[in-house]
Amino acid sequence: MSGRAAPGTLRRKSQLPIWLSIGWRVTAVLGLLAVAIGVHWLDREGLRDNYDGEISFVDVVYFTFISITTTGYGDIAPVTERARLFDALIVTPIRVFVVLLFIGTTYDFVLKRTWEKWRMARIQRELTGHIVVAGFGQTGSEAVDELIARGRDAATIVVVDGSAERLAVAEALGCAIMLGDATRDRTLLDLRIADACSLIVAAGRDDTSILITLTARHLAPELPISVIVKAEDNELPARAAGATTVINPVSFAGLLLASSCSGSHVADYMMDLASFDGRVQLAERAARPEEVGKPLTAIETGLGVRLYRGGVPHGFFDAEARAIEAGDVIVEIIRRPGTSA
Repeated sequence: MSGRAAPGTLRRKSQLPIWLSIGWRVTAVLGLLAVAIGVHWLDREGLRDNYDGEISFVDVVYFTFISITTTGYGDIAPVTERARLFDALIVTPIRVFVVLLFIGTTYDFVLKRTWEKWRMARIQRELTGHIVVAGFGQTGSEAVDELIARGRDAATIVVVDGSAERLAVAEALGCAIMLGDATRDRTLLDLRIADACSLIVAAGRDDTSILITLTARHLAPELPISVIVKAEDNELPARAAGATTVINPVSFAGLLLASSCSGSHVADYMMDLASFDGRVQLAERAARPEEVGKPLTAIETGLGVRLYRGGVPHGFFDAEARAIEAGDVIVEIIRRPGTSA
């Protein structure tokens, strides 16, 4: 996650293992030292040893190391113009490069990791009541766009995906992000899945989405989980894995197409209900105290179409909808502010 980005695995991960990354840096430093030692040895006549007057190979190695590290005791010094030019034009750039290489290594493997761990802990402390989006492909990105359009603060949306490129788009929207595998317990625990208010699963593959759902469900037994599946026969396994809502875009498209055959306005109205840009919206809320005892059709905030009592749906035409009870959940059609239905 990070600024609004997720910590730990926020940026693109190097394709090289750590040992190999350190290895090539050490090799580069040794190679540069070898070049400097070789040239100093070939031009050893240009050096003066103030201790015994002789320049041995050990003296050359010693002089090269203290020159590269800017120690400079002065016991051995370049005296000819050629030796001084070599030190000025070749050894000095090598010295700068070696210092930068060591600083970069220290930053990559010590400072950067410490900073990211601190930043991760800080963001995790603020994570509560957030929405986790597992998968930021076309469907996941559209879901995030819709959430933001409906007024959700992007900072309270956490996106986890295995693609750094897709996460960069989510980060640009203001979301917290994490580069990782949402099927793993550790990843979801780092996202504080138990403290989230909802999980949207759009992994792109039904089997992966179902595994993410299963993993999240055992970590957060009460978490509302919405998952998208492409194959109709995967809807039941998704529900068995613990999904609260299972959406099949193919089936929904089929419903729209079938509805359009009985009238062009039916499909148009259904699209209005499903989209933030529509003139009307479907909304879900808990029944208010002043509504208890009234019929569903009498609510004043919108057009009541369904209520849920004990998890069981009842339409406005059912007997149960003739009197709202405390604890009922109402689904209503409301007008989007600034428009007319």
